[in-house]
Amino acid sequence: KFEFDPKVGIDNPALTLTEDTDGEGVGEPRFYLLTKESTETFGFCLHEELGCQGHIIRQIELGGVAQRRGLQDGDRLLQVNGHFVDHMDHLRVVQKIKSSGNQVLLAVLDGDSYEAAKSLGRDLSQLLPDDIRPRLCHIMRDKSGFGFTVSCPEGTKGTFQLSVLQDGPADRAGVPPGSWLLELNGDSVKSYSHTQLTKKLKQSGNRVTLLVASSAVEEFYRLRGLRVTAALADTSRLPFKVRELHLVKGPAGYGFLLKEDDCSSGGVGQFLWEVDAGLPAERAGMKEGDRVLAVNGESIEGLDHEQTVHRIRAREDEVTLLVIDPASDEFYHSVGFGGSALAGE
Repeated sequence: KFEFDPKVGIDNPALTLTEDTDGEGVGEPRFYLLTKESTETFGFCLHEELGCQGHIIRQIELGGVAQRRGLQDGDRLLQVNGHFVDHMDHLRVVQKIKSSGNQVLLAVLDGDSYEAAKSLGRDLSQLLPDDIRPRLCHIMRDKSGFGFTVSCPEGTKGTFQLSVLQDGPADRAGVPPGSWLLELNGDSVKSYSHTQLTKKLKQSGNRVTLLVASSAVEEFYRLRGLRVTAALADTSRLPFKVRELHLVKGPAGYGFLLKEDDCSSGGVGQFLWEVDAGLPAERAGMKEGDRVLAVNGESIEGLDHEQTVHRIRAREDEVTLLVIDPASDEFYHSVGFGGSALAGE
């Protein structure tokens, strides 16, 4: 049995996705957008139990937000931040939740419906929408501009739909045609007039980062009263990447030094320095100044230097590190996408 007690508070009640169950007694998934302060908990545990299938919600805190909002004992977790997880290793699912930082979007199915669906051999992923993640898109201006135009109903604020030029910069950056603009360079556009948005775009220079949602994704969140944030976004189209380094220890060790230092985003982090030429760290692609996000698949968010070193030494002759370079680290912080969330990607 593995127990997990994530940190949380829940803003919104669960809302369901209508699904034709063909009279087979399979209910509808429920969605919970959970947010937390650093001192709070989600108020539930995630179990893996002998003789039971799935990732099971247990030990819901009496009187806690999770209980008040409707999370039920025995619910099966199907999705974390838009990722289908029913088929995943339990520890990996736990890590995805731990790595979500201050916000996580969960989809669950009640236990009876889950068991019924499994007995019928149904594909549970088909109960869920194909894509519920907004996108972060980083656009580089060319001679034609950013490659999109903005329309806004007359006399309104904060409602902006994008027309995207085919094969233009926005299209190449992954902006869906007809998508809705939610954030510009990490700031919500909810209070912007069209004139203010145009001014902000001009001030962005040759590059701009947009949080956008396709019409289907926007409708999904709007109908459920859920707020879309960058923490939930698909970042796969961004030029800024985290890197996974697998190191096998040589006779002279791994060949790097780990130091604790202040992060540009605030707080402290664990950074890689003094990368020795020709040794395993350099051969794996390590660069001086990289910040460590995870060790052997587990986020180090909240760990101090000694605890991180212990994690690195846990496996005698090898280690896998998830790292990010300074420029990418600064970018993600600027758009509200924390390192802990990156560790769960």
